[in-house]
Amino acid sequence: MPISMDEIIEATREMPPEVVAELVDRIMVAKYGGVDPAIASAWGEETARRLREIESSGVQGVPLEESLARARKLAGL
Repeated sequence: MPISMDEIIEATREMPPEVVAELVDRIMVAKYGGVDPAIASAWGEETARRLREIESSGVQGVPLEESLARARKLAGL
């Protein structure tokens, strides 16, 4: 008999966060395939660019809680 989603979720409660992250990643790869290397590279470059902007004081970051509040508002939550 297959394991239920509730059983999977319950099992993850006892796993370290990095193991859960790997599990989610492996499920996504199994279901949808791997990440296109060109896209991964482009995101790596974009991340580096944004980090340089923040470190050089070219832009100011937004605190996580404020970002989440904005996202909830936009989503109507």
